Parts: sequence; structure tokens; C-alpha cells
Amino acid sequence: MTAPFNFSRGKLPLLISIPHAGTALTPEVEVALSDAAKPLPDTDWHIPELYEFARALGASVIVGNYSRMVIDLNRPADDKPLYTTATTGLYPETLFDGTPVFIPGKEPRPEQRKAALDTIWQPYHQQLQSELERMKAEHGYALLFDAHSIASHIPRLFEGKLPDLNFGTNSGKSCDELIEEHLVACAASQKQFSWVANGRFKGGYITRAYGQPSQGVHAVQLELAQCNYMDEQPPFAWNGSRAEQLQPLLEQLIRSMLSSAQHIA
Repeated sequence: MTAPFNFSRGKLPLLISIPHAGTALTPEVEVALSDAAKPLPDTDWHIPELYEFARALGASVIVGNYSRMVIDLNRPADDKPLYTTATTGLYPETLFDGTPVFIPGKEPRPEQRKAALDTIWQPYHQQLQSELERMKAEHGYALLFDAHSIASHIPRLFEGKLPDLNFGTNSGKSCDELIEEHLVACAASQKQFSWVANGRFKGGYITRAYGQPSQGVHAVQLELAQCNYMDEQPPFAWNGSRAEQLQPLLEQLIRSMLSSAQHIA
């Protein structure tokens, strides 16, 4: 069985969480995928590569290895909806565009889904929580940056073209206001990429569950429009020239988050 995640420990009080870049499938999911789902179109393609600079800076990084078609690491274990608008659940039944994930009648059985919860979802979250606790004990506080991406046009989820950078702080509840202010100021200081804070994407389960600023843990989700670093159609190829334009801004955002946190620690 593929390990549920890859993890590397850094020296900074910062954890980069990448829950949706995985492409591994359990046997029962692999044989049941619809033709539309087989290319795994809802994957956060190339995000570990895009954020490789953060590892060099000294951040800890955790990357989920399994596809969200098996289980979604950014949904609560009880599968309560995070949004009142269209979304997908802990065990997605449809792709973002509404197309069925599985061949009718071949969906994984309840016991298979429970096994995915126990062997994939739980270990990821145990490691995430353990690392945040270690950072807080060592530095006095911990920062969580939940890194995501999505196609820039998905009519079922949002109208028109998605802004390039979509910050989510659970409407200001998952981090100190100074951190959000610094991130927004950093995004506003440049003109190449559009941005919004707490728009369509306010942060998923990871941001909402672990972002507890009163307890010294500050969490931010960044949902990137994929057109800025890759091709949005299969085979979802990495676009190095576009990525090279985006990465300096991402590094500025990470540095801004680190510097602002020092003022509130």
C-alpha cells in the first residue's frame, strides 16, 4: 500500500500542507472510476513542485499521496458540508463539474470507505496536528499554509474566471488579523495577478479546524487558479515559464506570513 503522505521537517514555525496533489488510488476506486474521472481532473497538479522553494526556506511540508477520488483530506471526518453552495464531500460522488466519479453501481462499499478514513485520512491529520504541536512547543506559535489549486473556469462552482489568488481565512477566524493584512498587502502591491480574500473559497476543513489564533496556531488557505502555472486540460502539463512568474510572489507571501507572525507571537 502507498504511504498516506510524505513529510519533511523544517526549522521554521511553518507547515505547508498539500492535501490534494496525490494521484494514488485504492484498487476498488481505480476499477470503478468513470471515463471522465480517470484522468483525475480535480487534482491539485504540481503543487509540491510549485512550493519547492518553501522547503528550501526551512518550512515543514506534508503532501498527501492519495487522490481525493479515494478520500478528501480537506473535508471533516463526519462529512458535514463546508459550503452551502455546490461542493464535493469526503468521498466525492461527482467531479467539480458535476460529472459522476464512479460507474453506476461500482461505488466503493461503506467498509472500504471506512478503511480509507482509518488508513489515509487519519494518519495525515495525526501528522499535521503533531507537527503543529511540535512547532508551537518549540517556537511559541505555529503557522499553517494550506496550498491548493483549481481550474480557473468551473461554472458549477463559480461564475466567470476565478481570481488568480484566493485567500481563505474562514472569514478572519483562522489567523490573526495582522497576518491576513500582511498577505493582502503583499498581493495588492503587485499588478500581474488578481486576488481576493474570503471570496468563493474561505478555507476548507484543514484551515477551519486547525486555525486557532487564540491558541497560537494561525492557518491560511491559498487556492490558486491553475492557468498561472500549468495547462488546465489533460495531460495537465507543468508550464515552467508561467510558474517562474508566479513563484516569486508565492515566496513573498510566505515570507510575509512569517514576518507578520513574529509581531504577534
